[in-house]
Amino acid sequence: MGSFVMIAGIVAMIVIHEGGHFVAAKAFGMKATKAFFGFGPKLWSITRGETEYGIRAIPLGGYVRIIGMNPFEELAEDEDESRTYRAAPFWKKAVVVLAGVLTHFVVALLLLWFVGAFWGVVVHDADGLPERTTTIAAVSQVLPNTDEPSPAFTAGIVPGDIIIAVNGDPIVTWDEFGRFAETHGGEDVVITIQREDEVIDLPATLAIIERPRIVDGDFVIGPDGERVTHEAGFFGVTPKAQRERIGPIAMIPIAAEQMGEAAVMSGRGLWQMVVGFPKLVMSLFGGDDEILDTVRPISPIGLVQLAGPMETTILLLALVNVFVGVLNFVPLYPLDGGHFAVAAYEKITGRTPNVEKLVPLAAVVFIFLVSLGLMAVYLDIVRPIQ
Repeated sequence: MGSFVMIAGIVAMIVIHEGGHFVAAKAFGMKATKAFFGFGPKLWSITRGETEYGIRAIPLGGYVRIIGMNPFEELAEDEDESRTYRAAPFWKKAVVVLAGVLTHFVVALLLLWFVGAFWGVVVHDADGLPERTTTIAAVSQVLPNTDEPSPAFTAGIVPGDIIIAVNGDPIVTWDEFGRFAETHGGEDVVITIQREDEVIDLPATLAIIERPRIVDGDFVIGPDGERVTHEAGFFGVTPKAQRERIGPIAMIPIAAEQMGEAAVMSGRGLWQMVVGFPKLVMSLFGGDDEILDTVRPISPIGLVQLAGPMETTILLLALVNVFVGVLNFVPLYPLDGGHFAVAAYEKITGRTPNVEKLVPLAAVVFIFLVSLGLMAVYLDIVRPIQ
């Protein structure tokens, strides 16, 4: 179910974004001749009035063609200059180009509000870390960086199970289970879980993996500059976070604050992708994969793979919307923020910029985005997130 919701959410995000541009342009009387989902060869289309609506073969975006938005476009003899994007005043141009960006933040706010109002808000401890319960949220099918099945998957653990004991000893907190799993690697154990009204004993053999050593929340770095690792037991489950029920009205400012925090994190992540781009490329050819532990591009394939319980899937969709909104606000061609920057330049200086000088920069941005997209697809297929 989570995978279906993720796919539907990604499609809806693209349609809503382009719909924002389209509705704003139509509202101001601008002529929009095309509104398509996807790129590449045309699969289907229908014309209604002056607009052709359709679907193209590559479902990685969409576009709305507004007459006069392309600075190199020459108008047909029968087209009205007054209905073009370039003839509109600054404030109308700003609304049209930023309408798509705004939709992402509106959708993210609604999704964050819905998760909080319906499932509650995650409770954090004094260190700002989520309080974890002994209820299982997700199960790893394989061991990290291998194709071997995880002990939890082999034992038959499923999301929603509640860990209540190990080897007959009661488990009250997640930290208790975490310490047990970490110190019993390679051993045969019995995990007792509650599944609805039934108590079940599940035998398992805990795996042994290499984990980075962490002290006070920071990775321990050795004299060689590399992270220090140690052997630890591994079971392969992720716990649900403890949540506090919040009323629908009280949830509005909380959702807004969460969206703001997500926007800051998205900006930082985007910047890390830019400055770390060479390392990202090298990681594809057997280079240092450390950067993938902190930042990596994710394609729709990876997002579908990450989809899990409904609340986490909806939350992930909210974060994706925030990231795409932040990305599109970057003031560089051919992004929406680039169109806004050009319109603002015209308004402030009273001059039309030489867009030919922007072509090389726009090409760099385009190549960067396409490269990230291709890397994301490759990583999600060859090195899926566990």
